[in-house]
Amino acid sequence: MSHTREYCQPGEFKPIDLLAAAAAREVCDGDVVFAGTGLPMLAITLAQHEHAPSAVCIYEAGSIDGRPLHTPTSVGDARCTYQASRASGLFEAFYGQLHSGTVDLGFLGGAEIDKYGNVNCTVLGDYNHPQKRFTGSGGNADICSYAKRTVFIMVQEKRRFKEQVDYVTSPGWRIKKWPSGEWVPKQEVYRSYFKGGVSTVITDMAVFRFDETGEMYLDTVHPGFTVQNVIDNVGFTLNVSRVAGETLPPTRKQVELLYKVIDPEGIFLP
Repeated sequence: MSHTREYCQPGEFKPIDLLAAAAAREVCDGDVVFAGTGLPMLAITLAQHEHAPSAVCIYEAGSIDGRPLHTPTSVGDARCTYQASRASGLFEAFYGQLHSGTVDLGFLGGAEIDKYGNVNCTVLGDYNHPQKRFTGSGGNADICSYAKRTVFIMVQEKRRFKEQVDYVTSPGWRIKKWPSGEWVPKQEVYRSYFKGGVSTVITDMAVFRFDETGEMYLDTVHPGFTVQNVIDNVGFTLNVSRVAGETLPPTRKQVELLYKVIDPEGIFLP
């Protein structure tokens, strides 16, 4: 099959198709993946249908290695338990699996992120007198701390990509060491509890990764956008010296899987 026929051309896919395909590429065969509701469900299922058939999905409500016929409406949907190896609850998902170090990859979202991968989903402004209060961690901090790799899926906006987030809900690669308040590498604080950290950030404009110092850099730019578009939507000096090119679009097979096999009911797909 030729490259032209295999990959979708502009106009043949929607932004969410590209995001699902980009997120699916982060899954390796054999990975134990902690996924949430929505796009992460599409990503892990797409990966299982293609290059990672042995990947195991854990939903935070407690189902482990389920193979639902169609995409569940949420992590608490009974369909998550279809053909599951285990169906228990939050305690087993978080403490029996995540905290014991078995999770390879976690998919998360957030309201703000800084150049070291610290994520805020708690408050905007001062914690005690916030401009806006969000839902809070809800497991975000646990997953980001204990999964070996974490992928954040976010909207690309300058106000979201900040020099320093208003509140650190989930730790990135450089965090404050108490009581001094000095910013130090995450591993220095976590020591023997260190498992890994944020590996990738996928937005509606680009894919970002982190260098050896834990600082974010631009990896690929989605079709239809430019490097300058991305720079204009980041609130700190972004390293663009390592741009690898354009994000691969989804293949026609992936789009067919998404709409005809994975989510034919249109629960998350338009």
